[in-house]
Amino acid sequence: MLFDIDKAQPGALRREALAIARLSLPMMIAQMAQVATGFVDTVMSGRVSTDDLAAVSIGSSIFITVYCTLMGVVTALNPIIAHQFGSGERSGIGETGRQGIWFGLFAGIIGMLLMLACEPLLYRWLDLPYEVRDKVLLFITGAALGMPGAMMHRALHAYASSLNKPRLIMVVSVAALLLNIPLNYILIHGLFGLPRMGGAGCGWATGAVFWFAFFALLAYLKFNRYFAPFGLFERMSWPDFRRFRTFLKLGIPIGLSFFVEVSLFSFIALLVTPLGTVVVASHQAVLNFSSLIYMLPSSIATALSVRVGQYIGAGNASGARFSAGVGLLSGLVLALFTMVLVLLLRAEIIGMYTSDSRLIEIGMTLLLFAAVYQLTDAAQTIASGALRGYKLTTIPMAIHISAFWGVGLGLGIMLGLTDWLVSRPMGIYGFWLALVISLTTAAVFLVWYLARASRRHQTLHPNKV
Repeated sequence: MLFDIDKAQPGALRREALAIARLSLPMMIAQMAQVATGFVDTVMSGRVSTDDLAAVSIGSSIFITVYCTLMGVVTALNPIIAHQFGSGERSGIGETGRQGIWFGLFAGIIGMLLMLACEPLLYRWLDLPYEVRDKVLLFITGAALGMPGAMMHRALHAYASSLNKPRLIMVVSVAALLLNIPLNYILIHGLFGLPRMGGAGCGWATGAVFWFAFFALLAYLKFNRYFAPFGLFERMSWPDFRRFRTFLKLGIPIGLSFFVEVSLFSFIALLVTPLGTVVVASHQAVLNFSSLIYMLPSSIATALSVRVGQYIGAGNASGARFSAGVGLLSGLVLALFTMVLVLLLRAEIIGMYTSDSRLIEIGMTLLLFAAVYQLTDAAQTIASGALRGYKLTTIPMAIHISAFWGVGLGLGIMLGLTDWLVSRPMGIYGFWLALVISLTTAAVFLVWYLARASRRHQTLHPNKV
């Protein structure tokens, strides 16, 4: 059986599943809280007007693309710190954490400048009314200013989760969500003497909340006695660019993998703008809900990156392979459950976002596609996370590029905008059909590569424990 699950001792599968759950559940809540800020943005802007919802859709697509790409680069800290922790190397963990904060700061500044630099080009390129374009750019400006705080928060996120303390992240993320709601309302409606920004105010609230999350998590780590032996705060360190090269070697392929996946959805949002704000808004609403439930397999992937990394650091190749298999099995069971729920509750789900009958009609159809790809999306996401625990990121990147851009975007354009393969363009439905095919392709190849790589590592590095 795959990943030697059938060879496990009695109760081993249950123990490993519980260990993964203890690590992934708080991160799941934290990630869902973070994505829920986007859900709140979408719902609150949709209640203002369809134009505001469309502006938030496009603005958040740009922001999420940059954010997730850089988040992937910073995610390199997870397997690095997990390996150190698993090997018992306590003395170097604090320095890795300090360099991680510097690394996050520089990554965030780059992201901020990229977002601001794209505004003039985006304004000329978007085929939308001027007032919608103005709101898109205002959203991007506010979100961009929060990017340095967002990346430093992700560095601390990697530090805490790799040391088996994800509950701190959960508490801070939930607090950030609760702060985001009143900030959105204040900035959308211009309360307390502030300018009335409409949906664009959600971008400024997002930027402020990221800075809050960074400082809150930093304070939490400072005053929690569990982290004292690792020495994060024992001294000041200046940036070490030699360490940054190590981070980048591992992180750039992860960031590119994240980029091609997220940009696939973002490019679709931009490519369908000529079809009108109703189609754009429908795509955004379903994408936002899909992103929310995507946090379920994503949290398992992050937990596996840590769990597998700790096993490898401890010299336990068999444990790493077994953990990868248990995590994959757990994720597929969870994905089956979410697929059934989405199929049964399509009307209620899209009804949370809008009362516009046109949006509801398109959204309910798109939710069928979202339900279908739950299993394959979970498989490819969790397999990628386990491979990061092995510090294997280059081949997964190549698989993601081929599947998401080659199949997802290329086939999506042909099905959605041309009559090359079908008698008439399928519009937004053609893009979502291509999404299903691309995620299935990625899942098949990534699970195969994980099975092969974990077996090879087990052969070349027999257990030292």
